[in-house]
Amino acid sequence: MIARRQVLQFVAAAPLLALQSQRAPAQAYPTRPVRVIVTTGPGGQSDTTARLVAAKLTESLGQSFYIENMPGGGGNIAMGAAARAAPDGYTVLGATGNLVTNISLYPKIPYDPYTDFEPISLMCSSPHVLVVHPSIPAQSVNELVALAKASPGKYSYASAGRGTPAHLAGELFKLALGIDITHVPFNGGGPATASTLGGHVPISVSALPTAVTYIRGGQLRALGMFSSKRSSALPDVPSMMEAAGHDLPADIVNGFMVPAGTPKAIIEFLHRETGKVMSMPDTRDKLATMGFDPVASTPEEFALWIRTEIVRWGKVIRDANIALQ
Repeated sequence: MIARRQVLQFVAAAPLLALQSQRAPAQAYPTRPVRVIVTTGPGGQSDTTARLVAAKLTESLGQSFYIENMPGGGGNIAMGAAARAAPDGYTVLGATGNLVTNISLYPKIPYDPYTDFEPISLMCSSPHVLVVHPSIPAQSVNELVALAKASPGKYSYASAGRGTPAHLAGELFKLALGIDITHVPFNGGGPATASTLGGHVPISVSALPTAVTYIRGGQLRALGMFSSKRSSALPDVPSMMEAAGHDLPADIVNGFMVPAGTPKAIIEFLHRETGKVMSMPDTRDKLATMGFDPVASTPEEFALWIRTEIVRWGKVIRDANIALQ
């Protein structure tokens, strides 16, 4: 079985063999613009990475891969629309981590993450990071844990909102380390980070791309990465395993999927072309600037990631008693 950390590593996209009868649809594809549905508004991290890949596919394939933003409902609106789209290769979903968490967060969702989509490729990932305002007298994760345990309920942490990946990463941290700190949800990662920059909520669990500039500038102190390894964007910041002896991966993950029933030859074609984009040096450089590491998984690895992460985050959501309407 493929380990989780192996799935979220950059691998070259290997050429895929297909039967001659399966090649014909891919050879004629695409003959018109392809819609890429994104679960957030313009300028968000999943929007930015999807636009980067879509622009490269447009350039290489000679047909427009255009972004359609469908924010709202924690991603359920976009994922529901993608699930209902015709399975002809002309609708692609820019999938995020909500794909694997919403099934446990909401009493009802308008799609089945197991059966309504066909994976193409995980494209890129970026860890969350635990940061504190410089006024907090903690230089390490263990020192912060000691402060929290000495004064249960005294400290609070900011996140991008209730049920967001940042919130779930924060609850994972609390459960693993056995600490009592209060969650303060904001309407997005920007406002959450601003609250910590101002010292109002002195701790934050942030997406790395949101916080990296302030960490580099010294306005925020990064204590640990929610990843199995250090990030190339901040190589001096330890992983949670290094910092506290717990492996607590909580990545922002972006990938491409299509509605179930899309011809296999088109899936293989899109996988191959997406892999080419992710191997381009300028793509990798742009992702690194944003705090993302490139990933070029197989559809099978993506499917395994979905099954594994649904179970893992479902337990966190139940143990932390999180529910959304």
